[in-house]
Amino acid sequence: MVRDELLRLRAGAEAEATTLARDLDALFAASRDSNADDEHDPEGATIGFERAQLTALLGAARKRVAEVDDALNRVEAGTYGVCEKCGRSIAEERLTARPFARFCISCA
Repeated sequence: MVRDELLRLRAGAEAEATTLARDLDALFAASRDSNADDEHDPEGATIGFERAQLTALLGAARKRVAEVDDALNRVEAGTYGVCEKCGRSIAEERLTARPFARFCISCA
């Protein structure tokens, strides 16, 4: 059941990352095809902000995929739900809220 939930989370994060990467590529392509000068164009700040925002969101989605992959590896190794710092069990409530948690509340 934990593995299924992690796989569902991974699929969602992967789909989000794919969409964000496509949006970012489209933004870069649109910028390339335009001869607008970000520095002097009144819309330049908006384009720069959108680029930064998409880049940050894409990075977060990719990080989430990596965190879920790490949790799946812990499931396979039999160490899922064990704090990597103190070795105690991670509370069920924490794992429900953050299924890829690596540390218990005290160590986090």
